[in-house]
Amino acid sequence: MRRTTRRTFLKQAGAAPLALLGAGGWTPQARAAAQLVGPLKITGIDAVRFRQDLRIRDTSPNWFWVRLHTDAGLIGLGESYPGDEAHLGALRELAGTVLGKDATQIERLWQDVFYRISYQPWGGAESRMLTAINIAQWDILGKASGLPVYKLLGGKAQSRLMVYNTMNGWPIYGMRDHDPEKVAEFLLQRGIRGVKIYPYDRGPVNAYARHGGTFISQAELKQSLDPVQRMRKAVGDEIEIAIDMSSKWNLPCSLQIARSLEPYGIMFLEDPMLPDNLEAYASLARETPIPVCISERLATRFRFREMLERRAVDVVMYDVTWCGGISEAKKISDMADTYKIPTAPHTGGGPILWFASIHTATALTNFFIMESVFHLYNDLYPHFVKDVPVPVKGFVTAPEAPGLGVELREEALKNGDAAIEPVAKL
Repeated sequence: MRRTTRRTFLKQAGAAPLALLGAGGWTPQARAAAQLVGPLKITGIDAVRFRQDLRIRDTSPNWFWVRLHTDAGLIGLGESYPGDEAHLGALRELAGTVLGKDATQIERLWQDVFYRISYQPWGGAESRMLTAINIAQWDILGKASGLPVYKLLGGKAQSRLMVYNTMNGWPIYGMRDHDPEKVAEFLLQRGIRGVKIYPYDRGPVNAYARHGGTFISQAELKQSLDPVQRMRKAVGDEIEIAIDMSSKWNLPCSLQIARSLEPYGIMFLEDPMLPDNLEAYASLARETPIPVCISERLATRFRFREMLERRAVDVVMYDVTWCGGISEAKKISDMADTYKIPTAPHTGGGPILWFASIHTATALTNFFIMESVFHLYNDLYPHFVKDVPVPVKGFVTAPEAPGLGVELREEALKNGDAAIEPVAKL
């Protein structure tokens, strides 16, 4: 029997729209629609790697993409970062678990791959490839159903997403972290009312470099407040300021830093310590009124569960391309919501992370605010991807195209800035 194509289905549905509302809902047209979304056998796996010596405004792509091919001709895209050879090796190792499986059975394949990599202590490149595979599956399911991913996740809980801009060494037309007044004014002119800065391990003070995160002097505490004070003097409370401490400090230093920042209305204090002792985080959260945000360094709902149970967090942050994929990000967010804790996705990677995070956050009832990087979505992403979502007046909205809505630029493949490398096929 000839497989129904999407064009045939839409033509039939348009000719007899009421048939889809039949008594049982299982009309020939409904059957044809169901055929389009599965089973879709995974028949091939590709890696997409990027030219490391490419420089676009002083930045190189550090992402690794996964492409899943299906027997229906649909291709899904996933991503993780940073890394290259380790990811390629992990993808080759997992190929046997993925090939031949139904791409639309997202939960089943996630569990199969997870158990595969948990045979040994799990994490690292294998977990990141699990994440990339999961994202690619959601992309395939969206393309097969003709729906954007956020609709598959439950639809729009947020009509638009508020963003802040991260200043982690990325330039804004030459401006960097040490230009706090200019940065704040530039962002506010574009309606972006939040910024994240790194005064404790970047810039002129860099107390971490002096002491390795185990000591900070009173003079260094006061000097590190300089960019915060300058922003507040320049634009007052018009901009929200988040502080990222890069997980480099111990508990006493984290407490000292938090107390010194308390008069300045900080939006959140991100990753002051490594998340390897959540009781230490619980102590910090009890001792400071500044919301504590952790952590893109954690993966899977299992690690986040412990964090929530210990009351160690005020804002949950995860990276969709690290935590286990779109499936895990949604579960982590829903679990946080039961504790009345908001979520703020981390997006400092590649364009697929940016697209996937927007779709995921759009479906969240407990969305707080989302990271964005002007340099990435303005300069770097458009070199490889068409129609990159750009914040408008401080908010970004999800694409309406099927799947993630990522469309690659062919010229990036033709000129060698990106290269497709077959990994496995049936």
